[in-house]
Amino acid sequence: MAGNNRRMSGKKGAQVGSGGKRRRGLEGKGPTPPAEMRKGHAKQRAAQAKARRAQGGRPQQRRGSGRSSSELVVGRNPVVEALREGVPASTLYVQQFIDNDERVREALQLAAERGGINLMEAPRPELDRMTNGLNHQGLVLQVPPYEYAHPEDLTDAAHDAGEAPLIVALDGVTDPRNLGAVVRSVSAFGGHGVVVPERRAAGMTAGAWKTSAGTAARTPVARATNLTRALETYQKAGVTVVGLAADGDVELGDLDALEGPVVIVVGSEGKGLSRLVGETCDLRVRIPMPGGAESLNAGVAAGIVLYEAARRRA
Repeated sequence: MAGNNRRMSGKKGAQVGSGGKRRRGLEGKGPTPPAEMRKGHAKQRAAQAKARRAQGGRPQQRRGSGRSSSELVVGRNPVVEALREGVPASTLYVQQFIDNDERVREALQLAAERGGINLMEAPRPELDRMTNGLNHQGLVLQVPPYEYAHPEDLTDAAHDAGEAPLIVALDGVTDPRNLGAVVRSVSAFGGHGVVVPERRAAGMTAGAWKTSAGTAARTPVARATNLTRALETYQKAGVTVVGLAADGDVELGDLDALEGPVVIVVGSEGKGLSRLVGETCDLRVRIPMPGGAESLNAGVAAGIVLYEAARRRA
């Protein structure tokens, strides 16, 4: 009978109700909060980054960022060149009873003028041990670990400045000089940083610092645990991912995406883009080369595209 009573929906009298729950469920939840207050929204991340900078605090370390290992620059000429180019250094080791030639005097003078560099005198056997027997010529410069940014820090900085992100990602580029050249071009043309994979890729070594001609001090380099996932995160944030390829479908002069938020992905000179990274790109773009060259190195290719982006945004 109970079952029959439930089916008699037209019966008069008291009915089992929802207790007002359905009515409350239909009520609105109020006005939509502004983008700055929505969790995970790009404008909220930009607002948080701006607040951190206003407080003078350092950005929170995110997963995927980190430090490189310390590095030694060995030999009189390399040490002097590194100090001239402003490569960060923590300690200059000088061999005891060293021949005080012009390069040694210049190294000591540059280190003293820079400030913040410890001068340590050490016996030759100790320098031999530190350098694993390399021909150090009595001078060894210790370069501190590089502080890598997180890939999302680059888009946060762009939004904080009220600009469309302009980022370069390197896929399989293993020459630190190419990385330094790309950093220099990003700085020259108003980009917001460079992304490199954590493995099988060039890092911010002393060689990269030298090639960047000091611009690495103001242009962040981010390290991604997985480059493909980092690019997908950029896409979800509304950033177009453009890969450079000799067989690209779009010519650089026709690439309107450069006027908006964009990540330019540059592959290695020999192999180009890896398969997964190439499949992740929204567009594959080619640089016209009427001279017939088969390819360009990463530094030159990135510089050409960054110039085109800067020209369109001016």
